[in-house]
Amino acid sequence: MKKIKEVIVVEGKDDTKRIQQAVDADTIETRGSAIPDETLALIKQLAATRGIIVFTDPDFSGEKIRRTVAEAVPNAKHAFITKKQGVPSRSDGSLGVEHASIEDIRRALSRVYTEDDSATELISREELMAHGLMGNPEAKQRRRQLGELLNIGYVNGKQLQHRLRMFGITHEAFIDAIRKIDGEHTND
Repeated sequence: MKKIKEVIVVEGKDDTKRIQQAVDADTIETRGSAIPDETLALIKQLAATRGIIVFTDPDFSGEKIRRTVAEAVPNAKHAFITKKQGVPSRSDGSLGVEHASIEDIRRALSRVYTEDDSATELISREELMAHGLMGNPEAKQRRRQLGELLNIGYVNGKQLQHRLRMFGITHEAFIDAIRKIDGEHTND
């Protein structure tokens, strides 16, 4: 079993159990989206000594936790699963990391990104609109596909430009992903 050096930031104990079935790793649980100051202080300390990987649910609460931790620890690494990968097998559960397959968890952790604040290339708002990622009836679905292809998670239109810059997505990688989306879209 692969040993992960960094401490993985998760939402709760079920996420911890599932992660530890997939890899040998330590976790710290936020226990919800209102992260207590003492937990955030521990996360900062762990980031300084071992590094952290934020691995939260692909939903609103998970994104809120991700933003809070990224604000406190700008060099945090991030792992993502798609909403489809986090769907529970039974209808009475909620979307989350705890429902992802072992393989999906391993795959997500094997391709973590470190935020890159030095990235200067900025994909313009106009270009996002021109590619149907904002101001378009299909924009939400196109952003979801883009997030999956670039492994940056889903964000709304207002946050997309920031997320692309934060992860250092090059214009070339962006255009390549758009071409794939357009190809998938026309085959529906």
